[in-house]
Amino acid sequence: MSVKDTRHQTSGFARLRQSTGGELLAEFLGTAVLILLGCGSVAVALAGLPGSGRQMDAFGPGNWLIIAFGWGLAVVFGVYVAGGVSGAHINPAVTLAFAVRRKFAWVKVVPYWIAQVLGAFAGAAVVYWVYADAINAFNAAEGFAEREESVPSFSIFATFPAEYFGGGTWGPLLDQIVGTAILVLAIAALIDSRNMAPQGNFGPWAIGFVVTAIGLSFGTNAGYAINPARDFGPRMLAYFAGWGDAALPGNGEWFSNYWWIPIAGPLIGGVVGILVYDLFIGQVLSAREKFVGPEGPPPGKVAEPTDETYTRKSTE
Repeated sequence: MSVKDTRHQTSGFARLRQSTGGELLAEFLGTAVLILLGCGSVAVALAGLPGSGRQMDAFGPGNWLIIAFGWGLAVVFGVYVAGGVSGAHINPAVTLAFAVRRKFAWVKVVPYWIAQVLGAFAGAAVVYWVYADAINAFNAAEGFAEREESVPSFSIFATFPAEYFGGGTWGPLLDQIVGTAILVLAIAALIDSRNMAPQGNFGPWAIGFVVTAIGLSFGTNAGYAINPARDFGPRMLAYFAGWGDAALPGNGEWFSNYWWIPIAGPLIGGVVGILVYDLFIGQVLSAREKFVGPEGPPPGKVAEPTDETYTRKSTE
């Protein structure tokens, strides 16, 4: 290969990284890290600890704390990985919400979604590779002859609804809409410099705490996917790894054709969350800023008109 050809290839990669292609690489890796740590924490709680000889007594409900904090920390480090390049959406619901209300380019929405789903699939593949022996031991100990019968081990990768919904659609769908609306509303607040946005690099931790809180308060209804890529990418991996209909179309003893709910619910909820934040907080901050200047009044104070305010109003 000539020096000229090498330079041409190098410049091609450089252009890719400097363009939207670089953002997509960041979204891919950030989402992969999210799934590596998140699904990894579920694998630890479900199969890793019980089968490893490191758990003397059953944790019972305490396993949910491993999962809730595992996913929270997964978000923290996924955001740190991708945040400086792409803004670390690592969630199609966030990407859609930002396109609706934060002037994120619509032309980037579908490419971001693809990168996120592929990153989630890759992260899930690594988790499966690492924990395959633990999963097999768990299924054997629980008496599951076929993986497709084992909804518990499938839950390492993707979500399913609680039994008390009785196979209904509306309950899990509402859960995903509300949970994702809370997530996106909180993200909007945490990145809004006009509000009480975290200083320095603490923002990813705050977002991770939001995910932990959602897991602790809304997690048991439907597994709190609150992220279409987080559910669909690992769900595809589970399908190819032998969980069959439990993964796609998402069938179990008390649910069927579930796969679309963790996609539609979060996408709707993300838009609801950003609209609610802007209606109740964002537009208030904008109005106060216009009324008394960029700094606005102190929190908890009603804006007082100034001579400059009257001057501006008279010239508008």
